[in-house]
Amino acid sequence: MTFGIIGSGSWATALAKILTDKKHSINWWIRNEDSIRHIQQYHHNPHYLRSAGLDVSFLTMSTSIKDVVAKSDVLVIAVPSAYIEQCLDSLQPEDWIDKKVISAIKGLLPDKNILLNYYLKDKFNLPLEDYFAVLGPCHAEEVAEEKLSYLTFSGIDITTASEMASHFSNNYISTIVNHDILGVQYAAVLKNIYALGAGIAHGLDYGDNFLSVYIANAADEMAGFLKKFGAEHITVGEHDGEDPITHRKTPNYAASVYLGDLLVTCYSLHSRNRRFGNMIGKGYSVQATQLEMNMVAEGYNAAKCIYNINKSVDAAIPIADTVYKILWENVKPKEAFKRIEQVLV
Repeated sequence: MTFGIIGSGSWATALAKILTDKKHSINWWIRNEDSIRHIQQYHHNPHYLRSAGLDVSFLTMSTSIKDVVAKSDVLVIAVPSAYIEQCLDSLQPEDWIDKKVISAIKGLLPDKNILLNYYLKDKFNLPLEDYFAVLGPCHAEEVAEEKLSYLTFSGIDITTASEMASHFSNNYISTIVNHDILGVQYAAVLKNIYALGAGIAHGLDYGDNFLSVYIANAADEMAGFLKKFGAEHITVGEHDGEDPITHRKTPNYAASVYLGDLLVTCYSLHSRNRRFGNMIGKGYSVQATQLEMNMVAEGYNAAKCIYNINKSVDAAIPIADTVYKILWENVKPKEAFKRIEQVLV
């Protein structure tokens, strides 16, 4: 099984480290030729996650996405969701025949308000059976430091998802498998919106007491939205049994990929969404924050996507709606959070 990675940001670099530490040879699409030369010479990405050492003997890097796709059995897509269409524009449906795809993005395509799997199906006829998602909680910075982290691999083909997971498991990565492919992706989208809101709250000088209530209510709100989509495992304290091999309990809403990822994205200083929100709360404009960070915070576009999706879903998501209005309708953060105060329980 030959892996190809599409993207060269922090998370793509972390995944390249995980696979090469496992002694997998990988094909890696990197847009910039200078970055490729730097990695070959200095064994680290010059722009992202510089502390992550890379064994270049396992890397075949190219600026040609068609070459990387052609030479790979499994394609790990790890570019910001806003740039997916641009990145894949040169590819044709025949390029995807017999390929497996692992989505490592945590957003929706902003021009279409859809998950990556729907785009790949519509544009390239990739069946959902060949599509998988890898999700956290797992910050790229902690992968670089080889701190123990948990990755969940989700797909409707649970056997293949387990096989995929086995290639990423090592002494600092523990892997979990589930088949709630749509639920886990929507959870990853929503948690970025709530983390952005948590950052706004911090920027407005709310304390830990308020933040704990905010996150608890965000978790409840997220569960209600996911249930509208038929997401599985949205219970706490109940399990359908255990894995016969690992003896782990089956995942539920308290598991890492749902509640765990929400918590770490809201609390961690590594969270770019929290950082983005913090600057908004301190009075920066969206445009100034984007320029200052020079990194994509998925929660920004996700807030608008979920707002539009919810027009037909009709879930009760007042917190996510309020974050959207701060970012996209110029509602003042202080005024907006006074409204949030009134809905928290």
